[in-house]
Amino acid sequence: MTVREGSLEAPTRHPIDWKNPQFFDEKALETELERVFDICHGCRRCVSLCGAFPRLFDLVDESPTLEVDGIPKEKFKEVVDQCYLCDMCYMTKCPYVPPHPWNLDFPHLMLRAKAVEFRKHGARFRDRFLSSTDTLGRFAGIPIVTATVNAVNQTGAARALMEKTLGVDARAWRPSYAQTRFRSAVRGPAASEVRDGERTPGKVAIYSTCYVNYNEPGIGHDLLAILDHNRVPWRLVDKEACCGMPKLELGDLDAVAALKAVNIPPLAALAREGYAILAAIPSCTLMFKQELPLMFPDDADVQAVKAAMWDPFEYLVARNKDGLLDTGFKVPLGKVSYHVPCHGRVQNIGRKTEEFLKLVPQTTLNTVERCSGHSGTWGVKKEYHAQAMKIGKPVFRSMAKDSPDWLSSDCQLAGHHIAQGIAELDTGGLPAGAAVPKVAHPLTLVRIAYGL
Repeated sequence: MTVREGSLEAPTRHPIDWKNPQFFDEKALETELERVFDICHGCRRCVSLCGAFPRLFDLVDESPTLEVDGIPKEKFKEVVDQCYLCDMCYMTKCPYVPPHPWNLDFPHLMLRAKAVEFRKHGARFRDRFLSSTDTLGRFAGIPIVTATVNAVNQTGAARALMEKTLGVDARAWRPSYAQTRFRSAVRGPAASEVRDGERTPGKVAIYSTCYVNYNEPGIGHDLLAILDHNRVPWRLVDKEACCGMPKLELGDLDAVAALKAVNIPPLAALAREGYAILAAIPSCTLMFKQELPLMFPDDADVQAVKAAMWDPFEYLVARNKDGLLDTGFKVPLGKVSYHVPCHGRVQNIGRKTEEFLKLVPQTTLNTVERCSGHSGTWGVKKEYHAQAMKIGKPVFRSMAKDSPDWLSSDCQLAGHHIAQGIAELDTGGLPAGAAVPKVAHPLTLVRIAYGL
């Protein structure tokens, strides 16, 4: 293969042509996988990102031809299974993304392969179970069930049983369920005023997300407290379901479409009323900013939601630039190790959380911009947990640097995964005898800094 120069134009993304029958044609997919794998083999820039590329290159090096054409086609799935759609190869490494004529979009090719596999074979019970976040949340939200589930999560014997029956690694951190859901505890819009001359949308709609609603509602309450403190009117989205990211990662595109049908109408109505829509979990924000618009490029409602969707810190930084943010922070945060999650980086908004936290006086920030290896449900699965911990080890060491007071990530799952990784580090972690720092979402840290 002749190596060509990468394009100097800004990367672009083609729509996901999943409604075209050719998208699911196995021979066409196999041909495209071989083409792209051959380009990746000739480049190898992404070898350090995740397990997909090392597995591909090992397969090449083990093949009789030492080329992609020597890999048995059934082994392509071993590469696909290592991809958890973090998008970092597309965003940070690959010189051949569109508009380059080689037109390489590795993550969306992996998504296509997952979709073909799902349509042909479905998914194992474990994967369908873990990706059904609304169903799990509603069931676990029953008080007696919540107490039982949380107790089981902390029991070694029960964890071992779940590993054996479900394939959820007994060593993996997993979230507890809240006694009171976020949406149940919030009783309607705040009575705040809208000020004149606002360039950022002067009113906010909150898309709760499954994680905030069912697992850590405090993050949502922290966001509302910050908005109230800054006199930004807010309301909850009237009706919402899972954003669809867990189903997307399975390749279950029909389930993604079904969730889109629930979420988009109320969100589009709010977008057209001039609301900024905020979601505190970056994977959910990304779903509405990128994946759904690429799956439904001709849907005007989807595009309206895309235009109205904000990362919370993207919004707060914009408000500050408009001169409409209270920066009278009362409580220093000390030393904060902050992790930039992959699905935050993919949004192309810059380091907005870091930019905001630097406004807090007497606060030292250690920013780590590298994949933690967790990736939603991928990192808790028995066959991948050890790999997730290996991928995250450089992050664990960097986050533990200088014994911080706080560990923080916009992706709360990554934050807890990092804390587990730091606790398990043999060398290069915290000083002997030091406790693992507390994990707090950046919104929680801002509320603390305001003294609210």
